[in-house]
Amino acid sequence: MKPMSTATARADARRWLLRCLAAGTAALAVPALRAENHDWPQRPLRLVVGFPGGASADDIARTLADPLAAVLGQPVVVENRPGSGGLLAARQVAQADDDHLLGLLLNLHLTVAPWLHPEVGYDPARDLQPVGAAASTPLLLCASPELPQRGVELLRTVRLAGSAWRYGSPGVGTPFHLAMELLKTRAGWATEHLAYPGNPQVVNALLAGDVQLALLPPALVLPLWRQGKLPVLGGTAPGVEVLLPGVPELDELGLRGFVYDHWYALAAPRVWSPVAVSRLGRALRHVLRQPVVQATLRRQGWLPGGGDAAALARRIAAQVQQLRPLLERQPPWRMPT
Repeated sequence: MKPMSTATARADARRWLLRCLAAGTAALAVPALRAENHDWPQRPLRLVVGFPGGASADDIARTLADPLAAVLGQPVVVENRPGSGGLLAARQVAQADDDHLLGLLLNLHLTVAPWLHPEVGYDPARDLQPVGAAASTPLLLCASPELPQRGVELLRTVRLAGSAWRYGSPGVGTPFHLAMELLKTRAGWATEHLAYPGNPQVVNALLAGDVQLALLPPALVLPLWRQGKLPVLGGTAPGVEVLLPGVPELDELGLRGFVYDHWYALAAPRVWSPVAVSRLGRALRHVLRQPVVQATLRRQGWLPGGGDAAALARRIAAQVQQLRPLLERQPPWRMPT
């Protein structure tokens, strides 16, 4: 499959936005959740997650499941369907004809999946309805502890090092790889890429000095950072100070305007009615305002999401616009299979 054309990407983004604006408008007309008397949901909800138990997505889903069930009056059952970097779960949700099945999907599954996999099997703009952002986090630019430089000095050294320096990621087409390629473009770096089976192996390579840099999720980095074993230069998005006090945004280190947000969102198949999408969206926003849920997500290295379906549609469109030039410029990249 060839990368999408600019016109196709823009048309997809417009379809998302129009559909979600309609859903967001409908949500405003729905009375308070506990006063609603709708026929949905009539049975337990199935929340599909594309990663195994213990993964970040699974943690988020299980943090939200019981509070959502309490609001909606039906159980919310988490179903793990790992494989193909989460694409199996995204495809299952997109192709479902069940209005009680939904997914907790990674940002790439809702934005540029057709660019990253030639046989993705679904069109995010056509086959999925955005419900709401569940959780987001900045990625952390980490450096090998063997490097003598830190902060702005290290960022200058990266540029001077050219291709002599390497960065690690858990594979081509993963969020960590794409975010670093965006960062390289913004900073004028020529750092070479080394792929590893997963982020734990990337951390080991950093600690051993086999790679000099990596963008990593806070949940994995926090224990090592607190122990002083893994230097963190900065975060790719606002909110890093909440998770790692004293760590700046990369924007503050001279990389002006560079922001990359790593997030998960709830999405439903196209068979869901506007009433169901609106009610679930309102339930999600209610749950994400609960202090216990917020504290749990932060302990896991995530910031609570929020906003309605229309806000999520705008977020999707913005990330498509951010990643599209990179994906059109490079040879076709594939997500893990």
